[in-house]
Formats: sequence, C-alpha cells, structure tokens
Amino acid sequence: QVQLVESGGGLVQAGGSLRLSCVASGRTFSKYGMGWFRQAPGKEREFVAAIDWSGGSTAVANSVKGRFTISRDNGQNTVYLQMNSLKPEDTAVYYCAADRRPFGIPTATSRDYNYWGQGTQVTVSS
Repeated sequence: QVQLVESGGGLVQAGGSLRLSCVASGRTFSKYGMGWFRQAPGKEREFVAAIDWSGGSTAVANSVKGRFTISRDNGQNTVYLQMNSLKPEDTAVYYCAADRRPFGIPTATSRDYNYWGQGTQVTVSS
C-alpha cells in the first residue's frame, strides 16, 4: 500500500514563500510521476503541478506558472512544491498524489492518480 505524507504547510503573508514536501512509501518511487493538487473551501479540487518519474519533465497550472516549482528527489522518495510570491487566492489544502502509470508523462488529470496524501493547509494572509 502506497502512503503519501505531506508537510510544510502553514500561515504566510502575501508575497511570502513556502516549500511543501511529500514523502512516499510502499512502491518504487522512481518509476512513477507525482502531482500536487489543491482545494479551497467551497471549490473543486484543482491541478497545481506534476512531474514525471525522472524529474526531467514537469507541468504547471497557468494560475501558478512562474511562482511555483515542482521537483523530486528519488533518493529520498520525496516530491517538493516550492511556492513563491504567494497570494491570498493560493489559500487551500494542498494534496500530493501518485500517478498510477509507470514511466508516464506529467498529467493534470486527477483520475490518473491512484494514491493521495492527507493534505496540508496553506493559508496566505493579505
């Protein structure tokens, strides 16, 4: 059973930065892509960023492009989301997700992910 554990969320002022981490266990981490999604109160879950199995290819939502960066360390079974220039509209619960497809390209489609973390709260004050 794959387990994903996120950390790094918190309260930050607008313009600040946070780095989220997600540690995976339960299968060969380096074979699968990873993604980050978020869900704000009263809104549907939305795609934030994804990275392929090697770390060589990424995809980022237009709403965070130029501010957020996804990366991974296969030696540490960890995927990161570096969030800079945070805005109040970035406030949400952020979820880490593991792709069901080995050696796939980055995907923004939530049904391509079959394991999800418990989420970490990010709150950006104005």
